[in-house]
Amino acid sequence: MIRAALAGVGTALAAAPLGCFVVWRRMAYFGDATAHAAILGVALALVFNVSVFGGVLAAALAMGVTVSSLSGRSFATDTLLGVLAHSALAFGLVAVSLLAGVRVDLMSYLFGDILAVGTSDVVLIWAGAAGILALLTWRWSALLTTTVSDDLAAASGIDPRREQMVLTLGLALTVAVAIKVVGVLLIAALLIIPAATSRSLSRTPEGMAIWAGLVGGLSALAGLWASFQLDTPTGPTIVCAATVLFLLSLMLGSLRKD
Repeated sequence: MIRAALAGVGTALAAAPLGCFVVWRRMAYFGDATAHAAILGVALALVFNVSVFGGVLAAALAMGVTVSSLSGRSFATDTLLGVLAHSALAFGLVAVSLLAGVRVDLMSYLFGDILAVGTSDVVLIWAGAAGILALLTWRWSALLTTTVSDDLAAASGIDPRREQMVLTLGLALTVAVAIKVVGVLLIAALLIIPAATSRSLSRTPEGMAIWAGLVGGLSALAGLWASFQLDTPTGPTIVCAATVLFLLSLMLGSLRKD
């Protein structure tokens, strides 16, 4: 339980601040597409006998780069994301089913298995979270400027495509870190819900990122406790806890307006 709690909090700290940029830029579908590519990464990792973390990171990064490169060329971005996200998930599931002599617990990859994390997993999750937070701290001002306006960023000497690649790298790292905790199908929820919750609790971008981290960590701990008490799947229960906090923030926001 201690390892699970550390893994959940580490994942939340990695995902929530990055989720603020996903919310600000309306990139929810982009997060979904990156997450769905993780199953294909799992299959490739098993085929080539490399670490699952490395395979997932490579597949998620490849998906992000592909979407960024193809956006706006022939199809609308949401159409392109829908095609690539579901295709990657489908091909990944088929590839995993065809692996001979390898037993894969698909449910743990789809919905997470936080109670199965080991000490090495916790170290990897926190190292990934530290890398993501360092990346966001380093590029914070440039990312914010690009989020406000590409033209403003260009006038300030900032390359918007470079900052998009920074976000893509951050999302790929987050997916690789979070897959063991909440699974492929719920990663986007952990990115978006804490960030959406913190929107009504903060007045500055930095405050929103901090609140998102706190909400994400609280969601992980509350979901883990509720899962233990109710004997429910832990990954979905964490997302349910985050949703309850989101609803409470909406109620609090309504009371403030009244």
